[in-house]
Amino acid sequence: MGYPMAGHLAAAHEVTVYNRSPARAEAWVAEHGGTAAPTPAGAAADADFVFVCVGDDPDVREVTIGPEGALSSMASGTVLVDHTTASAEVAREVHAAAAERGVGFVDAPVSGGQAGAENGLLTVMCGGNQVDFDRVLPVIDAYSRACNLLGGPGSGQVCKMVNQICIAGLLQGLSEGVDFAQRAGLDIEAVVDTISKGAAGSWQMENRALTMAGRKFDYGFALDWMRKDLGICFDEADRVGASLPVTALIDQFYAQLQREGHGRWDTSTLIHLLQD
Repeated sequence: MGYPMAGHLAAAHEVTVYNRSPARAEAWVAEHGGTAAPTPAGAAADADFVFVCVGDDPDVREVTIGPEGALSSMASGTVLVDHTTASAEVAREVHAAAAERGVGFVDAPVSGGQAGAENGLLTVMCGGNQVDFDRVLPVIDAYSRACNLLGGPGSGQVCKMVNQICIAGLLQGLSEGVDFAQRAGLDIEAVVDTISKGAAGSWQMENRALTMAGRKFDYGFALDWMRKDLGICFDEADRVGASLPVTALIDQFYAQLQREGHGRWDTSTLIHLLQD
């Protein structure tokens, strides 16, 4: 998702990119201009704002506070933004490391999938200090349709956990509804066109119901990543004393799909367990 997000930034700003797969960075430069750097530190040098979008907590640590991480070259008064879906713990850790250098930090996971990134319509959930958020908001506007500050460091990540918990439940309910409608002999397009305008309507219904019915799962947000995200949710739930019984059940369904070799399929693959 970082590839198209950086592309939107390049339309209005000078951008230097780094990717752990150099060929990706070179391809981006060929498409959008700008320059590529061999390390995160090289990309961050002389930048006013640095944006990170990687995979998980260890990746965040590597590219921010690692030996060649972005913070090693960022100047006081600049702002680091992490768009990775990671733990609130690592967000607070990087915030503390940034503060020691006089660098602002905003944890800012996103929702909207690949299509949202490509179309510049992501929802961005932020945690950090108001002054840092206010500085970076006009830049994030390049690829977002909504960007809100939820609280202090780590709050953006906690909000993203809420997002993933809700999506998991929605997708399981939608899977059961679509499968039920098909078995009952209803026209699924007519069903979705009707109920999407009522209380059952959701983004998942409008964007995934018909692809689920057509058994199309080879795009979108991979369930491998969803399981990673749900693991973060469970860790935080233990910390705050929350119960996630439905989410835990759906996580087991995703685990079964992984064992069947479908880890790179879209999260809507839940319906596969009902259809087969």
